[in-house]
Amino acid sequence: MKRSRDGSIIGRREFLKRGVLAGVGVSLLPLAGSASAALEAAPQIRRYSTLGRTGLKISDISFGASQLTSGQEDLVLHAFDCGVNYFDSAETYTDGESETTVGNALKGKRDKVFLTSKTIAQAGDSRASMMTALEGSLRRLQTDHVDVYFNHAVNDPARLKNPEWYEFVTQAKSQGKLRFTGMSGHAGNLAECLDYAIDSGHYDVILCAHNFGQDPRFFQRFTRNFDFVARQPELPRIMAKATAKGVGVVVMKTLMGARLNDMRPYESGGATFSQAAFRWVLSNHNVDALIVSMTSRPMIDEYLGASGARATAAADLPLLNRYATLNGDSQCRPACNECASACPFGVPIADVMRTRMYARDYGDLRFARTEYAMLSSNAAACLTCEAKPCAGACPHGIATDLLLAPTHRMLVA
Repeated sequence: MKRSRDGSIIGRREFLKRGVLAGVGVSLLPLAGSASAALEAAPQIRRYSTLGRTGLKISDISFGASQLTSGQEDLVLHAFDCGVNYFDSAETYTDGESETTVGNALKGKRDKVFLTSKTIAQAGDSRASMMTALEGSLRRLQTDHVDVYFNHAVNDPARLKNPEWYEFVTQAKSQGKLRFTGMSGHAGNLAECLDYAIDSGHYDVILCAHNFGQDPRFFQRFTRNFDFVARQPELPRIMAKATAKGVGVVVMKTLMGARLNDMRPYESGGATFSQAAFRWVLSNHNVDALIVSMTSRPMIDEYLGASGARATAAADLPLLNRYATLNGDSQCRPACNECASACPFGVPIADVMRTRMYARDYGDLRFARTEYAMLSSNAAACLTCEAKPCAGACPHGIATDLLLAPTHRMLVA
C-alpha cells in the first residue's frame, strides 16, 4: 500500500465534523486551554492514578529504565524530583545496570516510590529459578521487596499456566519479597495472553504495548489510506475488562517507534509529538499510566508536559497523522504478528523487527543486541534465503525481505 509523503492532513473543522474520535473513549480539549497551560508550567507530575486493585497511586507518566546505565543516577533523581514515583526495570535491562542505577539513586527514598521488575519465566521453569531471579533484582535495587513483579514478554499462554509460577508468587509474598504480580507483553498472541492473565484472577497488573497506531478507528476515520494500519483491535475490549476486574493497566511503546526527530519541523505552538501521543493514550480512561524510556533531562521535561491530560488537544491530531504518514509503511507494529506464518524456516519476523526498532529508532544498539540474543530463534536463515517468502507478508508494506538479513548482521555481537 503506497502512502503519500506529503503529510497531508484534514483541517480541524473537517476533523471535528467527521467525529474522528467518536466511540474510542477519547475527548478533545483546545490547546489554548489546559494543555498549553501544562506546557508552560515547570515540568512535573500532575496526576496520580490508582493502579487497579493494588491501590498504588502511581504517576501517570512513569520512568521506563530499559536504557538506563551505570552513572545515570541523576536522570532517576530528576524524574523523582519532578514527581515520578513509579520506576519500571527488569533483570535483563542493560545487563543489570538498570536496576543497580535505580537502586543507587533511590536509596533512602524507598517509602516514597514504587519499584517494579521483571523476569522471563518460561513454561518449564522452576519456582527456585524464579526466586533466584527475584532475589538478584532485590540486591541490585537495594530493597527487600518490589511492588510489582512481572512475568515479562509473554507470548505464549503456557507460560502463564505454569504452576511453579504460582507457587513462587505465594512463597515470595509470604516472605515479603513482592506485593503484586503482573504480566507484560508486546509480541504475538498478545490478546490471548492478556485475556488469560485477566480472567485467571492471578495477575494484578498488565503491561502491554499500546499507541494511537494500534486503533483502527483512529485511522479509518482520519483517511481511508490507513485502513490496514492497525492490528490490535482487541486492546480496547481487553483494557476495559481489566479495569472492570480491578486489574491495573500500564502501557508502553506509546510513541509508535519514537522517531521524534522526524517530527521536530512540524511541532509548533508548544505541542510536541511525544506529548500528543501521550495525551492520546492517557485520554483512554482504562489506562492507569504509561511508562517511557527516560534518557535525558530535556526529554523528561518534555514528556512530563503531558502529565495530567485526560483528553487529546485538537492540535495533537495533525501531529499524530503527520507521524503516521511519515512512518506508516516502515514502522513494525508491536504484537501485530500478521507475518508469523510467512517464513518456512521459523524466523520470528516481528520479534526481529522489534529488536531492529530498538537499534535504529531508539538508538540503543546494546539493548537491541541483548533482546536479539534472547530470541529462541533469529534471522540467521535470512542470510542465505533466496526465495524471499516473506516478501509482501507485512500488511503495512514493510519490506521485511530486505531488512531481516541486515538486522541479523547488525545485532549478532
